[in-house]
Amino acid sequence: MQSWIRSGKIRSSGNFCTGVALMVATLFSWSSPLAGTPNLTTATAAPVNENSITASNIRQTSQPRWIEIDLSEQRLRAWEGNKLVYSYRISGGKRSTPTPIGKFRINSKYRTHRMRGRGYNIPDVPYTMYFYRGYAIHGAYWHNRFGTPVSHGCVNLPVQQARNLYNWARNGTLVVVRK
Repeated sequence: MQSWIRSGKIRSSGNFCTGVALMVATLFSWSSPLAGTPNLTTATAAPVNENSITASNIRQTSQPRWIEIDLSEQRLRAWEGNKLVYSYRISGGKRSTPTPIGKFRINSKYRTHRMRGRGYNIPDVPYTMYFYRGYAIHGAYWHNRFGTPVSHGCVNLPVQQARNLYNWARNGTLVVVRK
């Protein structure tokens, strides 16, 4: 379907029934795929029972595309339903600057973005996808220590892998971070 449906604009098609059908389809396409799913967090990092987060129960309750970040393995997995699409080594947050644990959603994406904080100021961070406050999944051109926690809390990927994930994920994609 064309982009004019997504924006809510119904073109005059010359057929009243067609216009009404498109309007109804548009309204239903905007409904949340996770309506009724408990404990999804977009604004805060609520405590999570890590034993309850498994690939099988996430797939049952979430949208088809979602991202799993396992900090104990320093690994990110991207899923489409039951199919593993990507599996990448990451660098999560150091012990002093941990990556938040919980369920989040990608809330903004930037092809490049300047990241600043206490002790760092990095220009042109590639393929940045924020999922909670100032925490993001992004490419890291300044180190090659993937598999080791070295970040200030973000999830670092090699640039090419970050690009693949950035192009695959959308705003609203579920991100599950666990220990």
